[in-house]
Amino acid sequence: MCLGIPGRIVSLSDGGGLLMGMVDFGGVRREVCFAYLDGQVEVGDYAVVHVGFAISRVDEEEARRTYEALKEMSELDELDWMREVAETGLGPLKERPA
Repeated sequence: MCLGIPGRIVSLSDGGGLLMGMVDFGGVRREVCFAYLDGQVEVGDYAVVHVGFAISRVDEEEARRTYEALKEMSELDELDWMREVAETGLGPLKERPA
């Protein structure tokens, strides 16, 4: 089963003509391609990431609901680092840059 996991965008950059960035999944950071969401996201936003691609923008509440649903379904058992994120939460929400 393939999952899209929400995370908080911590940086955006140009990756050779593609919008790239770093996403924080409760302390675990991964580089992500934002080509599908170019012009739709900013640092501090949340995005659903699937196999290295951000596929949709979500708000923080939706991200938290998704973690809770995955935790209840035990779908995070296959992904040790995601299970830890679900158990500890997304962490403190950092203020969005002005």
